[in-house]
Amino acid sequence: MSPRRGGRVRSARLTDLAALGELSRLSHPAGPEEGTLPVRSLGLPVQATQVSVFSLFRMPLGAFQPHDPLYVYDDEGHLTGLARAERDGIRDEWTIVELDAVDEGAAGEIRFRLVGHLLRDGAKRGAMRFHVACSDTDDNVELLLQAGFIRYGEERILLRDATHALPAAPEPGLAAEAGIRLARSRDALALHALHRATTPAPVARLEGYRVADWERLAAGAPIPRSSLTPILRFADLETWVQEEQDGGTGLAALLQVGVAKEDQPHYLRVVARPDHDPGALIRYGLGMIGERSREAGRRRGHEHPHLGVLAAVRTWEAPLDRRLEEAGFRPIAQVSILLKETLVRIAQPALVPVAR
Repeated sequence: MSPRRGGRVRSARLTDLAALGELSRLSHPAGPEEGTLPVRSLGLPVQATQVSVFSLFRMPLGAFQPHDPLYVYDDEGHLTGLARAERDGIRDEWTIVELDAVDEGAAGEIRFRLVGHLLRDGAKRGAMRFHVACSDTDDNVELLLQAGFIRYGEERILLRDATHALPAAPEPGLAAEAGIRLARSRDALALHALHRATTPAPVARLEGYRVADWERLAAGAPIPRSSLTPILRFADLETWVQEEQDGGTGLAALLQVGVAKEDQPHYLRVVARPDHDPGALIRYGLGMIGERSREAGRRRGHEHPHLGVLAAVRTWEAPLDRRLEEAGFRPIAQVSILLKETLVRIAQPALVPVAR
């Protein structure tokens, strides 16, 4: 079944907010009783933990930025589709964080038309890359591949749930002894080298991080990105590094923590060299999340309920997931990460030796 001829994709308006909120709620049901309508979305509800990974990306009106695109599928006044993206103005990148459709038999075509409109509009606005993460269900990956995306990896989402209390703040002396300190802008070259050492070369070329991007890390830039990056708009982000021990001069690992400012789980991201044990760094990150959340609660006069800590681990970063499981995390989902570029890559001229 195809959408009726009267349907069209357009930019959302303020008068659409009530309908969009209902559409988003139906696309991310909190329980089985809400899943009665045929719905397709990027998300993967996890009923066992009551944490729907992608429902965390939904935002109230006040959290939208003026440049964040929001599109709807309007079928003669009835909204049956929603696509939302977030823009990184510095890197000219868009991240699709919601792609929902509710309709009997037409949801696939509605979503395809939404994606196509979003890509065309983004290209007109100068977007260089489009990112998206999705569960491998409801033809999500197939739809995006048809739209020109490439799937270049997968991530495991892990949750340390609220039954595990956050530990006390670590002793400053222990952090110094382990070589853990806050990231600085002058770490940019070492961070760039760490990323290259822990990421397959084709992926590093696709994501295209530059030294200037790593310089912004100390100021709160959410890189390296993960499928959970959009929730960091609702979190206070801090980044630490762990220096190599035994005479090394580089960096052995990177730690990012996002302390939630709303009722959502906190965020933890670790990047570590394959020969480095990040156990101490993970424990330090959990301790800092506990300390920062308690400090924020004292300033507000109340603490947000503890909903756990989320972490994302790419498949080639093993055995990092094992170290997280040792710290109380458990896997709750696996998502595909995809990318579409609007730039055409060309080979750079280079000098080569000539045989005589």
